[in-house]
Amino acid sequence: RLEMRDFGVKVSMIEPGYFKTAITQGDVENSFISTWEKAPEEIKMSYGENYLKEILVLTRDMQKKCSSNLSLVTDCMEHALTSRYPRTRYAAGWDAKLFFIPLSYLPSALVDVI
Repeated sequence: RLEMRDFGVKVSMIEPGYFKTAITQGDVENSFISTWEKAPEEIKMSYGENYLKEILVLTRDMQKKCSSNLSLVTDCMEHALTSRYPRTRYAAGWDAKLFFIPLSYLPSALVDVI
């Protein structure tokens, strides 16, 4: 972003939360299972036997929390492209505004604990 400033290019970052898209609503579960099954036994042992179960539960929970209102993201894109003075950062979705953006201001060690 800063490197482009010298060329007169304004760069805005759009930081969305979780949204229902082909990536988040696709066959994510089977993709994890397939990858796990192809992994060497040494890798599986390193991660532990509960890893796959835990990641599948986390994935299901994330899918439930995904917003279907994609206009939150496209509205940010439209503003960034058409505004005379676009913002540097756009947070799309309640989770980005209330969780991810505030986390970005905290020290990394504290974020790791959270």
